[in-house]
Amino acid sequence: MQFFKTPKIDFIGKRYLSFSISIILIIVSCYAIFVKKPNYGIDFSGGILMQMSFDKEIKMDLVREGLSQNKDLAFELQSTGKNGIIVRIKKTEKTQEEMANTILSVLQAKFADTNITVDRVEYVGPAVGKHLTKQALYAFSFVFLGIIIYVAFRFKSALWGVSGVLALIHDVFVTFGLMVLMGKQIDLTLVAALLTIAGYSINDTIVLFDRIRENLRLIAKETFANTINISINEVLGRTVITSLTVIFVALIIFFLGGEVIHDFGLAMLIGSILGTYSSVFICAPLTYEWEKRKRDRYKKNMIKK
Repeated sequence: MQFFKTPKIDFIGKRYLSFSISIILIIVSCYAIFVKKPNYGIDFSGGILMQMSFDKEIKMDLVREGLSQNKDLAFELQSTGKNGIIVRIKKTEKTQEEMANTILSVLQAKFADTNITVDRVEYVGPAVGKHLTKQALYAFSFVFLGIIIYVAFRFKSALWGVSGVLALIHDVFVTFGLMVLMGKQIDLTLVAALLTIAGYSINDTIVLFDRIRENLRLIAKETFANTINISINEVLGRTVITSLTVIFVALIIFFLGGEVIHDFGLAMLIGSILGTYSSVFICAPLTYEWEKRKRDRYKKNMIKK
């Protein structure tokens, strides 16, 4: 399958346009994260847990529909059987008793012909505490360092690894920022999506870098800019097909996966598009820009001597 038979797109020539787009996306993400502030879910903020039982069989979709009518209510649902549920509610300024009464009144209004019994109400701490967050940051740092070392060893230059990691950070940061900007709740499901995006992004970048490395030997007479352009155009069909498969799956999850994984599908959709964009328009141009400046400095030093 070939979408592009002989593309001859000048990606390097459009690098400043792509850099400008990324800078705008980063600024918007910074505004969302540091000004608007993330809406952290129960996994990060904690809240209360309510276990309830009904005298009739109930459907979780109807329970979720009833609770969703209160837009200020952030919750998670879990079934304990045909007649029982557990509701986790995000911590608010209200007391534990007030929060429990709110949930109970909403469900009583939704299931007016059903008797509801509250089995227990208790406070639950955040699943992701400060220690776990700190450990996760350490883990990310070691992963980034590992990628730089691996790519530097494989391509004989740390620059390639740094470019790949910068693009990876770009994809994760912008995806996170856009999710915050849209007011989506930040929970462990979204964290899982961001980790998946990171893996997809670096994989696509390695494929492109590998083709550039091969062409640096095969077409050594070409300029570095032409070699990069030729390499990107050669893998463009593969990149588009791979991206579309991921995007189609993300769209299916987004539209048909249900409310529980709706945000996961949205994050994957944004991240897969950004991952493809960054590999073509960020990684390779960054590598070229750095090499170009390094060669220009070398030439100037040789002229002075």
